[in-house]
Amino acid sequence: MSLADTLYQLTPSPAALLLLLLLIALVESLALVGLLVPGVLLITAAASLAGHQELALVWVIGVAFIGAVIGDGVSFGLGYLQRERVTRLWPLSRHPEWLARGARFFRRYGPFSVFFGRFIGPVRPVIPLIAGMLHMRPLTFIWANLASAALWAPAYILPGYLLGRTWEQLLDFPPGFETWLITFALIVVGLAVVFSWGRAQLAREGRLYRLTAGVARRVPLLRRPWLAMSQSGEVPLASTLLLVISLGALSGWTLMVLSHHGPMPMDTQLQQLVMALQTPFLNQLSQIMASIGDKYGVLALFLPWGLWLLAKRHIAALLHWLAALGGIALLNIWGKNFFARPRPETPDYLTGSLAYPSAHSSTAVVLFGLAAAFVAAELPHHKRFWIYWVAMALALPMALSRLVLGVHWFSDLVGGALLGLVVCALVQLNWQSRPRRSLSPCPWQALTVASLVLVSARVVLLSPV
Repeated sequence: MSLADTLYQLTPSPAALLLLLLLIALVESLALVGLLVPGVLLITAAASLAGHQELALVWVIGVAFIGAVIGDGVSFGLGYLQRERVTRLWPLSRHPEWLARGARFFRRYGPFSVFFGRFIGPVRPVIPLIAGMLHMRPLTFIWANLASAALWAPAYILPGYLLGRTWEQLLDFPPGFETWLITFALIVVGLAVVFSWGRAQLAREGRLYRLTAGVARRVPLLRRPWLAMSQSGEVPLASTLLLVISLGALSGWTLMVLSHHGPMPMDTQLQQLVMALQTPFLNQLSQIMASIGDKYGVLALFLPWGLWLLAKRHIAALLHWLAALGGIALLNIWGKNFFARPRPETPDYLTGSLAYPSAHSSTAVVLFGLAAAFVAAELPHHKRFWIYWVAMALALPMALSRLVLGVHWFSDLVGGALLGLVVCALVQLNWQSRPRRSLSPCPWQALTVASLVLVSARVVLLSPV
């Protein structure tokens, strides 16, 4: 008997499994108890079992949503009715710093803390309790509770569910897949850490920035250009370094791709491994991600934000966004025609289209990378790193979907990502060349919901490509 069959026999019935998911989501969001329970691990495991049983995804996400809403609601009610008595309950009586941390978070973000707090581990189970203790308006809490749970449920359910749907294949890896998977994971995590840490250190408050500034002021050759650049505010060290590294990497990578007449050995190996792991569900998910990353999907994602920038007369920011999206589109068209690299497969809807660089990869990097840069500029220094992790988490599956669909080589994705980073760096350097009006306050919750609605309509109403 295979390991997959054994796991399947140990799985509860569908009704019991849905109830278990609801209880885990509830407990994970519940004050006091949620501080002690490894909710993320439990809900990932339960979602994997649900995926292996092929339970309808809408039911799995639905019960997680309901459990999360109930958990936060009970926590809010406890704080609202008990207030000071809560501090004498264990484990808060032993760890008052948990409440203090949550209270600081609530004071900083006000009503939005309930929405933000759902996704931040150390304060997640405490924020609804504090909101109740401070008598936050119940209607405001209900809105934030429902909106955050609607995003939290799919974000936490989908990875485990997808793993469960592909257990059969993942428990029988093709030869060599483990090596590629571990290497790829280490590269992605390493790049994310270096990129987020590097940008933090090269910002004005970072140690590398202060060290560079000290050296520049002491060296006569560097003193005058440094002072000239610093007159307009912070010297854009991070964007400059990003441009140098990404442009150099893009040039070297492109030369390496062109030196091979056809796909690189790495490309063919990865293509064979991905084809061996394909399932109908994974292919359908990739079709959806591909449709989100095409011109209609990108327009749907950007449109609410562009209209808001126009309405608030942030014309400079809007022009930078349009230049970035228009520039990457033109560079993709030129690059494909200039390098003329054939695709692995060319379905009917891509007839006449070439492979290098991947337009989906480059556009995703520009869209989410530039958004992360604009958002990070409005955040405190110590809060900026997480926004770049979010951007990578959004761009990565959109790029990898092209590999799953078999319409790009892996090297096409890398070239597209590097090209997107070059465009991001150029736009940021121009944006940082002079003082700019702050983009906050921004109704990002409403704009995010509007983008999700539009992109969902694009996926449902238009045929995926």
